Amino acid sequence: MEYFKLNDGNKIPAMGIGTFLLTPDQAEESVYNALKDGYELIDTANAYVNEKAVGRGIRRAIDDGITTREKIYLETKIWPSFYEDENAVDKTIERLGVDYIDMLILHQPAGNYVAGYKMLEKAKKEGKVKSIGISNFSIEQIKDLLSKTEIVPSLIQVEAHPYYPQTELKEFLAQYNIVLQAWYPLGGKGNDSVLSEEAFAKLGEKNGKSAAQAILRWHVQERNIVIPGSSNPEHIRQNIDIFDFELSDEDMKEVEKLNKNTPFYISTQDKLDGYAKWVPDVDGQK
Repeated sequence: MEYFKLNDGNKIPAMGIGTFLLTPDQAEESVYNALKDGYELIDTANAYVNEKAVGRGIRRAIDDGITTREKIYLETKIWPSFYEDENAVDKTIERLGVDYIDMLILHQPAGNYVAGYKMLEKAKKEGKVKSIGISNFSIEQIKDLLSKTEIVPSLIQVEAHPYYPQTELKEFLAQYNIVLQAWYPLGGKGNDSVLSEEAFAKLGEKNGKSAAQAILRWHVQERNIVIPGSSNPEHIRQNIDIFDFELSDEDMKEVEKLNKNTPFYISTQDKLDGYAKWVPDVDGQK
């Protein structure tokens, strides 16, 4: 495993498993299998409605002697409809069944996100969370947040992949040492357009790896944290097997040519306003 240092002095694994779109049963098994295969970073969210299951997977792995809580980097995200709920952090910790969260993130720049972020700042000061971050914020929204709050986010979670490497955003983030964590690191569920690029087939063959492993290795060398999600035990095992090879400078330049500066997912303010009003059934989850 490789690690990145955050701007608050903490460190974060470069690779983890995501649980987006996983049912509770799938999330529990995927988390357990991932920890068994050497993963340390686990990502979930209020909106995924599987936090309880993620917690069960973690506890099973600890009870079976596979790992310890101290070796697990647990991150989750607060949904906009809870940004003004003063108990949102405590409820999230309770659902996960842990004593603290390693990284707590605002999921969307919707609703009263300044109030939501101040809630995260308070939780960090109280020791309930170790680091705080944001997700899906634009540069202008980050500037707005920084002008109204105290603690600089340690991480931002956004769409990033070879077609959309977030070059402009990363130049801005560098000023504050904010690390980027990529969702859709392979192009998104059911989208094989990046995976089918001939460049990655060649890079995989050159290094005795798959195209997916070549893409994930590119991310890590670009200083992107990756959290590919899967319920397939074999894919989970393969995804983490990227730390025994490196892409050369020439390889990295070849990947650079694929940049289309175009995301797969297009968000609008109307969608964000809708997100702020939707309340996930976090209390009714299994």
